[in-house]
Amino acid sequence: MILSANQPYFSPYPGFFYKAHLSDIFVILDTVQFPQGTTWVTRNRFKNHQGTLWITIPVWKKGLGLQRIDRVRICHEGRWARKHLQSLKNVYEKAPYFKDHSEFVERIFSSNIDKIADLNLQIIRYLFDQLHIETKLVLLSELDLGARGDRLPIELCQGLGADRFLTQKGAKKYLNESLFRNAGIELEYFRPPSPIYPQLWGGFIPNLSTFDLLFNCGPKARDVLIRA
Repeated sequence: MILSANQPYFSPYPGFFYKAHLSDIFVILDTVQFPQGTTWVTRNRFKNHQGTLWITIPVWKKGLGLQRIDRVRICHEGRWARKHLQSLKNVYEKAPYFKDHSEFVERIFSSNIDKIADLNLQIIRYLFDQLHIETKLVLLSELDLGARGDRLPIELCQGLGADRFLTQKGAKKYLNESLFRNAGIELEYFRPPSPIYPQLWGGFIPNLSTFDLLFNCGPKARDVLIRA
């Protein structure tokens, strides 16, 4: 059984879902430390006539020190949600399948969801459904584990009955492979694909939010992702 894990990114790129597709169990690391500095947990890339369009969700950080991801609160002050929604409408209104998903997008940016992890999980579950990914989704917060670092994926595999741990090739230099061998867990590496598909607004930009793939390819998005 193959297990993989990832932090709850905001509107993740296709490689996030490709990893989930290759796995039997996909663990969302919602109780690990919220990264300091810029992070994919609060932002991602879309596309407009100038090229890359960054959408960032503001969160409360100042004076709060180190926080777990599942405790980070969204800052609802200002008009950023309305501006983000209008930006996405403006740049994707001519995308072939934007209307199929506009209700969900409006709901996301019109809600008063308190925590960034809860917002991201709603998006991740929605994209799982649209891409027909049947992998079991598990939250780290649902498990009684105290391990961190290299021990965490090992305890995840042991606790959930997996004998293989899947991760990106780029993570190889950060992992202690002997710990996995001693635990009887096989490490598997993969390189996330960068699927090429029709986009609006000029030349192709890889690894945007999966919404860009969905808005442009609709029901074919899964095939585009898997065949990449």
